[in-house]
Amino acid sequence: MNQYCVKAVVSGRVQGVGFRYDVKKRAEELSLTGHASNLTNGDVEVTVCGEKEKVDQLIEWLWQGPPAAQVTQVQIESSDWHDYSGFKTD
Repeated sequence: MNQYCVKAVVSGRVQGVGFRYDVKKRAEELSLTGHASNLTNGDVEVTVCGEKEKVDQLIEWLWQGPPAAQVTQVQIESSDWHDYSGFKTD
């Protein structure tokens, strides 16, 4: 399989709008693993692992986010493979 991980830092109005919980829902629908956390600067950090095509789908969704979000930037970098058990939010 074509498995890989990425770390994304999502900027804009992404805290207090259910962003992490919607990321978790989308990731679980796509059978992806990882985690989403709020950063102290107001961004959300998402680490996601799974099949490349599905990870790419989630990355595309990050640019939209939930209805109340206003995403201004998504920075992506590759990450070492990690076998997370499920998808968690902090």
